[in-house]
Amino acid sequence: MEKRIFENPIIKDRVHIVKSTCETKGEYLLLEIELAPGGGNGLHYHTSFDEEFTVISGELGIEKKFGKIVLREGESATAFKGELHRFFNDSNEKIIFQVRITPGNQGFENGLRIAYGLAADGKTNKKGVPNKLDHLAIVLDISDTRLTGWMSLIEPLILKRARRARKNGIEKNLLAAYC
Repeated sequence: MEKRIFENPIIKDRVHIVKSTCETKGEYLLLEIELAPGGGNGLHYHTSFDEEFTVISGELGIEKKFGKIVLREGESATAFKGELHRFFNDSNEKIIFQVRITPGNQGFENGLRIAYGLAADGKTNKKGVPNKLDHLAIVLDISDTRLTGWMSLIEPLILKRARRARKNGIEKNLLAAYC
């Protein structure tokens, strides 16, 4: 049976795949995330799907181009494809929220499995970035996660590196190990 719950000790969250892309026939992917105090991710964007964040319990910080907002139980916000965003927990309590990715994205699911597997195996730095450039390139590419700031300047090189890593069987090895 396919693993549906992943923990990332670096960014301090736990992800449960509630409805996979396959189960919804590509319509959407539904995740439930538990985010510890101080947890979150960096600014990024996606080119092929929207993300809707809905709080189940706690107060979730969302940053988008217009600034930071705090969502409370039952409240939602959407990061549309191409829109810079991140989520974070500035409170002292665990947050539980759902993320609905529309349309569903199997690559995003696999990217989560790989990134969390690498983190759990101690193969990332203190910020959760894979230690090997080939691993980072594959995770960013298959999850359709794009970088911001100065890192966006080297993104074409990273995507080229992902294509080369894929040809060398690295993606296949990561999928076999973590998916």
